[in-house]
Amino acid sequence: MPPTASKLAPLNLVGSSIDLTRQICDIESVSGNETVLADAIEHALGGYEHLEIIRDGDTVVARTNLGRAQRVVIAGHIDTVPLNDNLPTRFETIDGVDYLWGRGTVDMKAGVAVQLKLAAELTEPGVDLTWMWYDHEEVSDDLNGLGRLARNRPDLFEGDFAILGEPTNSRVEGGCNGNLRVEVRTFGLRAHSARAWVGENAIHKAGPILDLLAAYQPREVEVEGLVYREGLNAVGISGGVAGNVIPDECMVHVNYRFAPSRTADEAEAHLRELFAGYDVLVVDKAEGARPGLDAPLARQFLDAVGGEAMPKYGWTDVARFSALGVPAVNYGPGDPLKAHADDERVAVEQITACEAGLRAWLAASVR
Repeated sequence: MPPTASKLAPLNLVGSSIDLTRQICDIESVSGNETVLADAIEHALGGYEHLEIIRDGDTVVARTNLGRAQRVVIAGHIDTVPLNDNLPTRFETIDGVDYLWGRGTVDMKAGVAVQLKLAAELTEPGVDLTWMWYDHEEVSDDLNGLGRLARNRPDLFEGDFAILGEPTNSRVEGGCNGNLRVEVRTFGLRAHSARAWVGENAIHKAGPILDLLAAYQPREVEVEGLVYREGLNAVGISGGVAGNVIPDECMVHVNYRFAPSRTADEAEAHLRELFAGYDVLVVDKAEGARPGLDAPLARQFLDAVGGEAMPKYGWTDVARFSALGVPAVNYGPGDPLKAHADDERVAVEQITACEAGLRAWLAASVR
């Protein structure tokens, strides 16, 4: 049984963001088990007079209401994928680089730690701020805490710009690809395998689907100056009844990552055309998000943190802000290639770099 928040040491928001990352990572919060961490966050921020605290399920929102001309929304999810002997956290040095190792360090509690520390310390930011720490990001869309909050309190999403703390190696990544998953089915006729000619083998009929996927050339699409790489892949296949039965059905599970130049409906139409003549069932569909880097605040933010903006190839919750008309980017510590890995680890210098970049911009650059 996990400990309750009251039995844990209070989150130390005045220490370093590195130590805070370790503290919140060591509070296990696999999707569905976020309550203890959400309670700890709510309790830690409750004593700060410049923040209005709002709770929705296991999502915690903290807002300033300073009457600034502009508002920025900064969000991060507090859940992780399941553990695999990678908690508690530890420090390690590899090739001269200091890392914090453990589940959640990359995806995305280092980003959350930076946000919590800045939420507590920035009492007079140049813009009004809405901080969101939400649950159930790593599971199905219908459970996503940010989506639930948007349905329950759409007013909290009002803003001129949004930042999502997904791991980006502390570089700005604009927008995101869309995500579409379909099941493509073939059908046949069952028969005894000793008399296969009596039936029709549905698995054999799936061969052309796999050939088409293997030969498919994904696009590289420029959207507002960023080049998004698409991907179309079989990610699963199932069929068969028994070792002596000709199968009458086969299903190929296909994942399409499409550039934000296409809508989700256009992406679906593309796959239906590609797999014309087959039974196609959509099982998941999420819009992408355009880069959003043409917004004045986005340009100021990019100038403040330095570097060249990159595209986000995976889907992230920036798409939710984009759908609401709020330009949004991804910016957080950690190598996305280490997200969900058993050796998940974040370079501690990226945590401090992300904190410094956000702090400088919020405290001065947008006044």
